[in-house]
Amino acid sequence: MRIAIRHLPRLIVALSLASLAGCSVLPKAESPDIYRLPSTALPHAEAGAVNWSLRIDTPQADRAVDSVRIAVLPQGDVVSVYQGARWSDRVPTLLRNRLLEAFRDDGRIAALSSDDTSLQADYALNGDLTAFQSEYRNGQPVIVVRYNARLVRNSGMRIVATHRFEISQPVSGTAVPQVVAAFGQASDALANQLVTWTLQQRTELAGAAGHNPPP
Repeated sequence: MRIAIRHLPRLIVALSLASLAGCSVLPKAESPDIYRLPSTALPHAEAGAVNWSLRIDTPQADRAVDSVRIAVLPQGDVVSVYQGARWSDRVPTLLRNRLLEAFRDDGRIAALSSDDTSLQADYALNGDLTAFQSEYRNGQPVIVVRYNARLVRNSGMRIVATHRFEISQPVSGTAVPQVVAAFGQASDALANQLVTWTLQQRTELAGAAGHNPPP
């Protein structure tokens, strides 16, 4: 069988591609380990339920934080990531869901929602997540979480309280599973503090008004 000369370039390209595929020269796609954010349930509060509703909003974050990559600062301000590992969702969404779980565990606010829904709420908890990373200090990794919280009364969109939270959680080793476990512990600590702070603000507002303020 004769092959026209004008078809030879196409044939050569096709044979070259087939040869590359057969020899596995092309790099393989990465198959990373996908990690959920670990969590430990908060104890159920003994105090009675409140009569107002709360919406937990997804924190605002810059591109270095708003990612599925597990961030690490090996030195100074150099931002890197753990290779072969990913979060199961973007970091702000993971943290929002963890906070929502914490308020449900506490049980004092029965009417809870998130910004995934269009449900109305008396108050909203939102803020800026400025750090969610592993940092090396004296050669050892430490998980750092910084969250600037705002409690907003949705009627009139008025900020009624703000607070800056910072959690530092040492890591028991340098392996990725150990780092992930420490991220879970840091998130638990933040969630616990946020639940206490949020309910404390409402108690103080009620005391200043002389009664439990209406929604």
